[in-house]
Amino acid sequence: MSHSLTELAVEVLTTADGREKTARSHAAAKLWRDSRAAGTPLEIGSALPPDRPARPARPELLAPREMPKRRPGSEHGRIALIHAVAHIELNAVDLHWDAVARFASVPLPVGYFDDWVQAADEESKHFNLLCDRLEALGSHYGALPAHEGMWRAAEDTAGDLLARLAVVPMVLEARGLDVTPGHMIEIFRNADDADTVAALEIIYAEEVHHVSYGSKWFHFLCGRHDLDPAPVFRDLVRRHFHGGLKPPFNEEKRAEAGIPPDFYWPLAEETARRGG
Repeated sequence: MSHSLTELAVEVLTTADGREKTARSHAAAKLWRDSRAAGTPLEIGSALPPDRPARPARPELLAPREMPKRRPGSEHGRIALIHAVAHIELNAVDLHWDAVARFASVPLPVGYFDDWVQAADEESKHFNLLCDRLEALGSHYGALPAHEGMWRAAEDTAGDLLARLAVVPMVLEARGLDVTPGHMIEIFRNADDADTVAALEIIYAEEVHHVSYGSKWFHFLCGRHDLDPAPVFRDLVRRHFHGGLKPPFNEEKRAEAGIPPDFYWPLAEETARRGG
């Protein structure tokens, strides 16, 4: 049976188990790439994604204020940190497939779909790398509570591709460029956990590309509509992002991903003025 790309995306989104979801994600990405390479690309199609992706019964999802505080100096704290990042990666798998299916009706070059299929494939790998680390440390994904707010950005930008690109890759994923190298990797290096360090370094290197895909297609759409990208970005973030932007910022990696300082520093200054 032949599938359209959006049908494959919806299959991933409606699969609850994390390992099964990422297996379907890998298979869908391979099918897309192989069909493109063979010169018989899959139809994009128009399958409707669910409002919320299917999720396993565990982890228990908690509001941010209810999340237990982590002490990364302890082994339990480090396990909790890996679990939190695994949860982010699983949400990212769904966010990228949602970006494929939800905005398929927007006239876009095929490169848009290439990029988000690639990103979803890599996020699937990241989730499994972190699940492997949890299991090696005697835990598993679902053993600890997780943040319930991860899908809010998708819901808030469901009707606006430009807003989705601004908030998800260019704010939320860009934050990963700020915190992963200096802080998180160091925690595991200090604990002599070379395997987790190796996993996080793979994730960090590939997240730069995901942020750059967001910036690329944001700038593309701004160019199509003759919009000035920086003020449009700031306006969309004010309207659709519910947390303040705070330094430190990894300006070098953000620039590498196509996000210059005049996009985010004015928002950080507004956050500081509000006392955020």
